[in-house]
Amino acid sequence: MANCEAPFQRLMKTNDMTFFHEGTLQICGSLEVSEILKNSLFFLKRYMPLSGILLDYYDPEIGGLRALGLESVIKVNQLDKPIMLPKSEQQMILDREHTDNSELVNHPDSTPISQRIGAALGLKKPSFLALRLRVKKSRLGVVVLFSEDANLFTEEHQRLLKLLHDPLALAMSNIHRFDELKRLKENLKDDNRYLFNELHMISGDEIIGRSSGLRDVIDSVNQVAELNSNVLLLGETGVGKEVIANAIHYTSSRRDGPLIKVNCGAIPDNLIDSELFGHEKGAFTGAISQKRGRFERAHGGTIFLDEIGELHSNAQVRLLRVIQDRHIERIGGNKPIPVNVRIMAATHRNLQKMVENGDFREDLWFRLNVFPITIPPLRDRVDDIPDLVTYFIDRKTQEMKLNHRPFVSPAAFNRLKQYDWPGNVRELENVVEREIIRNRRHRSNEHLTFMDFTSSIAANPPVSGSHISISPEACLNLEDVIRTHIKGVLQLTQGKIQGKDGAAVKLGLHSSTLRHRLRKLGIPFGQSSSKSIPES
Repeated sequence: MANCEAPFQRLMKTNDMTFFHEGTLQICGSLEVSEILKNSLFFLKRYMPLSGILLDYYDPEIGGLRALGLESVIKVNQLDKPIMLPKSEQQMILDREHTDNSELVNHPDSTPISQRIGAALGLKKPSFLALRLRVKKSRLGVVVLFSEDANLFTEEHQRLLKLLHDPLALAMSNIHRFDELKRLKENLKDDNRYLFNELHMISGDEIIGRSSGLRDVIDSVNQVAELNSNVLLLGETGVGKEVIANAIHYTSSRRDGPLIKVNCGAIPDNLIDSELFGHEKGAFTGAISQKRGRFERAHGGTIFLDEIGELHSNAQVRLLRVIQDRHIERIGGNKPIPVNVRIMAATHRNLQKMVENGDFREDLWFRLNVFPITIPPLRDRVDDIPDLVTYFIDRKTQEMKLNHRPFVSPAAFNRLKQYDWPGNVRELENVVEREIIRNRRHRSNEHLTFMDFTSSIAANPPVSGSHISISPEACLNLEDVIRTHIKGVLQLTQGKIQGKDGAAVKLGLHSSTLRHRLRKLGIPFGQSSSKSIPES
């Protein structure tokens, strides 16, 4: 008789080969435990007097066997608790595992494990065939065949079962890996939901001014939110376009999908295509792996393209194609990837004027300008200032972990309303934070007066459009005015762009955004400028 530890030697027999082949197909045809056991049970019943099959895995954390699945043609108890063994009996089983992976038990009282399995199943005098599953030296678990009557299994049944050790062990290993992947996937989903909610709260999506200054904006949000139409958010820098974008997404049917935000002005021109549409490995120098773009990540949700007016012409063409065809192609790839994405765009620039000047594609403008929403500047809704200040105080107090919440003196609100707020809500937030920091040196019951802020305004009044006098012969072209101003700032910083004393900081722009504007305006910088900025 051949060595039972080498079952594949028996595959020389035609019947064994057929048995092994058919059994492997039934065992390895699925990753679902119930389906594997059901298929295996009805297959093995053709060869042996079988009532049911039990699959257990060894759990080292509890030092016992846990039921992974049970399939039976007779009524048995469901094993909802692990089968525990004393240490001495576990050692006996471990010792036997080194000599023989299978065990024939026609009398349930002959071994500790058969006693416990029989009692757990609710069977009086069952027969058992057990096969311990191992991969190399790693113990996986046990498959147990049982019948409701004693003395029904033979050594031939035991031999046949041992032929299936490898496919059963492979199935058990795959089940473990599959379950682990499902667990990790669920954990990842849960972590993403948690982080998503955290970021949602941090982004400050609460809209202040629903019933007053932003009433018309909220009406527009309610009209378009449930639709899939493209939305264009217009308004000055700092008015809260991102907050309105959040409101549209989280009240839409896509709220369970991702909201991917892209600042088009903060991404260098040579990287914008890769960021938006992704790239294949080796598409360009430095593309060491495949990368999914922002549009792919936004599939099933919304993509928010902030500062859309900063998008260069090549990216405008590709964006137009995405809107028309509803699919993207990664850089270096030729396979179209379908995307189901709602597009929201925002800008503080006059896109219609840019179209007239040839700086923005007219067909893209028409595609984006389906439902424009203009957000008014703070100076046009000063009645919202008290509510905004209160909101920012509550948020900053929590962020700074202060022991007390400062209050605002009634006269301070009137002073704040007199200011023009060129930086809009963002500037107001910074002013509130600065006032809270200064207030920390006073007693906890000291009110916020904003005296330092209003005093500095009185000493250096802001330049407001209503106070500017323009001579008839002055240059009225906005691009020329911007070009002249930027050249002056570059002269002041001696051509330096980055750093705390660079032109980008003084202009309130990101350095990449400033470089993009310099190229667009034809202003030399860096080595090409030879350290000198031409006079305008």
